[in-house]
Amino acid sequence: MLGTYLDQIKAQADPERGAQMAAYHKVDRPYLGVANPVLNDLTKTWRQQLSVTDRIALSDALWQTNIHEGRLAAAKLLTQARIRPDDAVWDLLQSWLPDFDAWAVADHACMAMQKRLTADPDRLDQVEVWTTSDHMWTRRAAMVATLPWTKQNHPKPDDLKRRDRILGWAAGYVDDSDWFIQKSIAWWLRELSKHDPHRVISFLDRHGDEMKPFARKEAGKYLRAQSE
Repeated sequence: MLGTYLDQIKAQADPERGAQMAAYHKVDRPYLGVANPVLNDLTKTWRQQLSVTDRIALSDALWQTNIHEGRLAAAKLLTQARIRPDDAVWDLLQSWLPDFDAWAVADHACMAMQKRLTADPDRLDQVEVWTTSDHMWTRRAAMVATLPWTKQNHPKPDDLKRRDRILGWAAGYVDDSDWFIQKSIAWWLRELSKHDPHRVISFLDRHGDEMKPFARKEAGKYLRAQSE
């Protein structure tokens, strides 16, 4: 099964672009030089053709290749709002966490996770465990995968509780000096400020001095624009 689909990706390879991507991402793995729009088109077709069971199997196989585009395609195959049943999808996505080692691959997998968390918010109990991981990329994923809770203009009471719960995780991250962790806090707050500026102002009042200056500045980007 894998060969047929991987060959479709490889058919679009651009070695020069691949070399540029390797230099940019700075993680030692094969890069084929295939652009995201091409992967989007391929995986859209595959999603339409394959059962959920076959998509899970293909995603797992593509991920295990360790090829940059293979891992992106694996995540894209599982990025869909409605998947029934989806427990096996969620389990597979979680199994990838220890392999996260670069932002592009991690972010694509987190986009698939966002859909599964939105479908079943009780999974936040499992995500909370990620926040204490020794693996930086797993801790970061807790923020990136929960971005949907920044985007609601009129959240229900339960979603407000979830929003505050995740802000609690962010508060626990502020003394972590890792750039990617600080960036994830800033990203979450920046997006939330578009819909719930008062919570962001409160967070920054309490914790802003503990954040790295670049993160604090990014978190308040839209707050400054609103005040001008």
